[in-house]
Amino acid sequence: MKSITLGLRGQLVLLILSALVLAQAASFWFLFDERGQAIRAAQGRETADRAVNVVRLIENGPANLHDEILNAATSSLVRFTLSERAGVDHADHGSGGNIESRIRGALDGELDRGILIEIHDVELPREVFNPSDSNMAEMHREMMLGSVSAIEMQLAIELKDGRWLNVGTRFHRPPIQWPWASVLSFGLTAATLVGIALWYGLSRVTGPLRNLARAADRFGRGDEPVKIASEGPVEVRELSSALLRMQDRIGRFVAERMRLLAALGHDLRSPLTALRVEAELVDDDDTRNRLITSIEEMQGMVETTLNYAKGISGSEEFETVELAGYLRALVNDMHATLPVDAPEDLRLKVRPVSLRRALRNLIENALRYGETPEIEARAETDIVVIDIKDQGPGIADEDLEHVFDPYVRLEESRSRDTGGIGLGLSIARTIIQAHGGDLRLLNREGGGLIARIELPVG
Repeated sequence: MKSITLGLRGQLVLLILSALVLAQAASFWFLFDERGQAIRAAQGRETADRAVNVVRLIENGPANLHDEILNAATSSLVRFTLSERAGVDHADHGSGGNIESRIRGALDGELDRGILIEIHDVELPREVFNPSDSNMAEMHREMMLGSVSAIEMQLAIELKDGRWLNVGTRFHRPPIQWPWASVLSFGLTAATLVGIALWYGLSRVTGPLRNLARAADRFGRGDEPVKIASEGPVEVRELSSALLRMQDRIGRFVAERMRLLAALGHDLRSPLTALRVEAELVDDDDTRNRLITSIEEMQGMVETTLNYAKGISGSEEFETVELAGYLRALVNDMHATLPVDAPEDLRLKVRPVSLRRALRNLIENALRYGETPEIEARAETDIVVIDIKDQGPGIADEDLEHVFDPYVRLEESRSRDTGGIGLGLSIARTIIQAHGGDLRLLNREGGGLIARIELPVG
């Protein structure tokens, strides 16, 4: 499954929505807990009041009606019984002080009357309840789907005749009832916040950042610096200004170096030409030939160095080319014979002349040092890959990167009698990197070398 990558705006929206959901959930939990406590307190007060009424009826009524009074007061949730001993045999386990005070106050504050209360939590299995019981509240029917969390209270009140009225009841925790009106209100609030405040507000940040990214990418490919509008928050405007200043400084730096190299090349050509004329006047053939050979090598170094500098600075405009035809035309111009495997409909935006120079250097290396070279191009997710393969001796793994350094030649793995001054690969990589791509060398399985060019699409 393809992974989903969220941009800055999406991540911030997701973060804020998550915080809103957590805050709403916490508020709902606290509200639900307070609601449960209020219901349990009301149930406790109701049970205490009913117990007080039963005590009064029993103490003031005839003995033959005691059983009927108890039966009338007993329900599926509260049970009343009379016994010679208290049904609670130890001290209170919960917070029953308020209930005891309420009972004593209702019974005229009799301090010598025994009142024992025990409160604790219980977990009740579903078979405890009878679904057919008509006296069961709807709330408790809903809670029968599994175990039920409840608070059990045992109450014992001493009567004037020495007997004890034992009361047993369970305060069931109220089921979670989703406040759909609150949920709908939260949804509308979140949608409004995201749609208006966040999405619009964050667009003022992410929009300028995307423009900055595109401008930096174009500048990295060697395009002319793009003027970026100063918009968005202060930090983004400062970043835009910093990028513009950087583009200007880099442009001036490259232009200055190019002027220096051009002046150096011009100044070197004149004395080399003069030396060549002087060398032709030397009478001794061996001395003359050695001098001419050395001068030609120096002229070649000057021209190659200038070509290397042109690869760095290149001001050529980008054009869209049909890659298969472009590669075949290059091979034909070189009067070379090697297969080209590339999709016919693959188009690429390049600087045609400078890329031709880079490809020519790589193809010449494959023809000079390898056997049966071939070119293969393919499109991948967001790049185009061009492989120039040969079946030559290859290069030691530790030298695959070192050969891109200027003026480096590996005599151990390449011929001593052929090749230039060691700037071909440097020029090729410089040109390709100016396109926003990269050039790597890879050893083939079974022998040979692959010069892999990766260029961005678009």
